[in-house]
Amino acid sequence: MTLRIVGLSGSVRKASRTTVLVRAVTERIAALTGGAPETIELCDVAPVLFSALSRERLRETGEAILARVETADLLVVGSPVYRASYTGALKHLFDLVDHRALAGRPTVLLATGGSPHHGLMPDHQLRPLLAFFGALTLPTTIYAVEPDFDGERLANPAIAARIERVAEEASAFAARIAPVRLLSPVAASART
Repeated sequence: MTLRIVGLSGSVRKASRTTVLVRAVTERIAALTGGAPETIELCDVAPVLFSALSRERLRETGEAILARVETADLLVVGSPVYRASYTGALKHLFDLVDHRALAGRPTVLLATGGSPHHGLMPDHQLRPLLAFFGALTLPTTIYAVEPDFDGERLANPAIAARIERVAEEASAFAARIAPVRLLSPVAASART
């Protein structure tokens, strides 16, 4: 079975540095694991998700988006720093995710910002959010700022080294769990 790697970009803008970073990480993990990378950009799916304040009111398209998140084998969650935290769009997506669906799910945490001052945002904001779901957040996080990019590509070798490190962590973890997929009851029922 191919490892399904789902990246979530919490940016609500196209041509986002966050999306560039999420894609770079998902693609590097996929290269090491033979997995299938996919990126969900909230700038594209927010209108569908924002049409409902609760999951019960979500349309079929919204349910399909949540199913992609809930059944991923590995998540890569990234957000631009917005008012010292993750975006409201990303929080709304997680407000709709079943609280049992991500239990034990390996998850990589990323953020982008305008200055180094928010470098701990992935650990202080995203890690507690994913801990609520029981997700297994991997130790290495990545925080990148504007000078780390050259247009729509990463240009800082230090960020490239962190991507390699987090991809190796994710790959090693995926290799250990491959025979015994860590699936929550919700994710397991969604796959059948």
